[in-house]
Amino acid sequence: MTSRVGLGFDVHPFVRDGETRPLVLGGVTIDDAPGLVGHSDADVVAHAVADALLGAAGLPDLGTLYPASDDEHAGASSLGFLVEIAERLAADGWRIGNVDVVIAAERPRLAPHLDAMAARTADALSAAITDAVGSNPVSVKPKRAEGLGAIGRAEGIAAWAVALIERA
Repeated sequence: MTSRVGLGFDVHPFVRDGETRPLVLGGVTIDDAPGLVGHSDADVVAHAVADALLGAAGLPDLGTLYPASDDEHAGASSLGFLVEIAERLAADGWRIGNVDVVIAAERPRLAPHLDAMAARTADALSAAITDAVGSNPVSVKPKRAEGLGAIGRAEGIAAWAVALIERA
């Protein structure tokens, strides 16, 4: 069996005052919070997961496959990107063992949304997920930057993801 690990990262700033856009993280819309600037839905969780999986499989990064210069992807659901990536991995014989995500944000409070983010992300990846009976192969954890840097000043949100893929 061949196993490979990939690391993904993404960061987006919050929209400016007066602009409105929904905040989407892990496919979950979080009310009463400013959205993030981006060409698609700016879902930093999905973007980090996508790059972790693509890197593990030795494929081009998310921006290469779904460039911001392509109007077809304007406002697109990043979970849709994950569905396509999972299908591509499965077609190439890869199965996802697990995905671990860390979200760095000062606001909003993420704890009430973590289970839904993990479930929505796992559902989008279901085409390539190995049989994980009784457990979700996707974990999502929040962290704060404790006032340090752009994330600590609540200028945006960042996410990191690590993914394990396997081929028999």
